[in-house]
Amino acid sequence: MSSSDSMRLGEQELRLAANQFSNELKAVASKIGELELQLDEHNLVIKTMSPMAEDRKCFRLINGVLVERTVKEVLPALKTNQEGIASTIEQLTQQYKAKDKEFSEFRTKHHIRIASA
Repeated sequence: MSSSDSMRLGEQELRLAANQFSNELKAVASKIGELELQLDEHNLVIKTMSPMAEDRKCFRLINGVLVERTVKEVLPALKTNQEGIASTIEQLTQQYKAKDKEFSEFRTKHHIRIASA
């Protein structure tokens, strides 16, 4: 293998690593967006259900099965889910920032510039 072949292999490895970083960042950002939509839905449902009487019937979809419950039973579960989703979004945001910083350091170290499409 000549020196130009080894140089090309290095470039290919760098390109693959940069693409992997980029794909990981896109995946985390996509998941954050998806969870933010779920959080918005939870907020809307909680806002709608809060003023309702606790003994009022409501329906909840659980694992594809529609079950009948009361507002008193459903509202605490929704609030718990809402808190869990918000916590997960926060964790993923921190993970995204760390990965973005790592990618930035990688680009700086290897003198990589991302071409605009």
